Amino acid sequence: MRADETWLGIDLGTQSVRVLLVADDGTVLGGGSAPLAGRREGVRHEQDPRHWWEAVCAASRTALAPLPDARVGGLAVCGTSGTVLLTDGSGRPLTSALMYDDGRAADRAARLREAGLAVQDTWALPKALWLVEEYGGEGARITHQPDVITARLLGGPVPTDSSHALKTAYDVEAEAWPEVPGLPTGALPDVVRPGTRLGEVCPAAAEVTGIPAGTPVIAGMTDGCAAQIASGALRHGSWNSVLGTTLVLKGAAPEPVRDATGVVYNHRAPDGTWLPGGASSVGAGVLTARFADADPAAMDERAAAFEPSGAIAYPLAAQGERFPFLAPDATALLLGDPADDADLWAALLQGVAFTERLCLDYLHHLGAPLDGPLTFTGGGARSAYWNQLRADVLGRPARVPEQTEPALGMAALAAYGTGSAGPGLADVAERMARVRTVLAPRPDRTARFAEPYARLVAELTARGWLPAPVAAHARARLDRDTAQS
Repeated sequence: MRADETWLGIDLGTQSVRVLLVADDGTVLGGGSAPLAGRREGVRHEQDPRHWWEAVCAASRTALAPLPDARVGGLAVCGTSGTVLLTDGSGRPLTSALMYDDGRAADRAARLREAGLAVQDTWALPKALWLVEEYGGEGARITHQPDVITARLLGGPVPTDSSHALKTAYDVEAEAWPEVPGLPTGALPDVVRPGTRLGEVCPAAAEVTGIPAGTPVIAGMTDGCAAQIASGALRHGSWNSVLGTTLVLKGAAPEPVRDATGVVYNHRAPDGTWLPGGASSVGAGVLTARFADADPAAMDERAAAFEPSGAIAYPLAAQGERFPFLAPDATALLLGDPADDADLWAALLQGVAFTERLCLDYLHHLGAPLDGPLTFTGGGARSAYWNQLRADVLGRPARVPEQTEPALGMAALAAYGTGSAGPGLADVAERMARVRTVLAPRPDRTARFAEPYARLVAELTARGWLPAPVAAHARARLDRDTAQS
């Protein structure tokens, strides 16, 4: 590897595309972003995939501007998990993209479950079936969000990666597609493991993106896995908690974590080990919805007076919960009356932290290894107050890296995939991930939050959302930190 070699990570988010140019030691040399807009209406959430490419072109040019002669050793792309569309044989979009939380295919999901496929309502496979039935699938190909970009970069169709294919029901253990009733022959793409070299940036793409022609393009992973790589949480027993619009927990294990309900699923790491985890519908999105014009730092400061809050929240951003329990009909709840807006803000912050604890309790219930370090990433990790609150509620230490963006994880995966940066992805990720802060839980605060957490667990159980054995397990662990076996 040359000393001046750099790596490019591209993150296709919900609201923007983010591109980072990264040195081998994790130093960010350049960054660029471009906004994305979508259509939300009831359960509908879609985007025009043509805008993804336009945004990638703009963000890439900005990221590379500080070092126009940079030697880019490789790039990888991540996208939102479960976002799907139909394309033609060359990879050009035929339909709008149904985003990760689009709920229009719930009836198709039920039909697929009856056929024996373990899918959730908003997973990619039922949405793909909806697209095929609505628009016609003859000659169309089911395509995941990053594949649109990698096809444009290479100048032709590409296989998808097994990480994005997971929610299209790809069997990551058998490394094969299942039989899917209702899909035309040839609609499902070829699949490779993340970290596989797909090809090189073609001259046409180089001209509009600024990325040098011939740059290796490496198969990526979902945004949650990308953030996990960026956090360095790839040693067995390590976990990364990504707090953005919603909450995603990703861990590392030598074997898959088995869950008959499908709440916890397992991505396959590039080296063949396992990345178990799940995605909740609770998250910071509820703050934006309730307090659109608020100053988060000022609200955090006021919320510190309410520990615990006078109210208990389960702050779902939309109807339905996926993790730590499966309840399609679940709705946001608020027990008690907050004294004022600051108390309500406190209840929402604490409610997310309670959900995070319940996720870890559920993982422990399944036998997942939890004894490694916990890392906080995502937009929510920008709040120092919220980070400390979460560590207190969880009763365990947490690390906050300097750089929390999934694009950094894709830069690390690109370095690994080219074979230029070390023997293992964990080694590369640890080298690039720089820990900014280590948070220690305060035992008196942990004890203070035990009673409202227990009340929330009881309420979720009473509503029929949280299974009684999981609730009993969570209550039994109240006097332990969430890392203990």
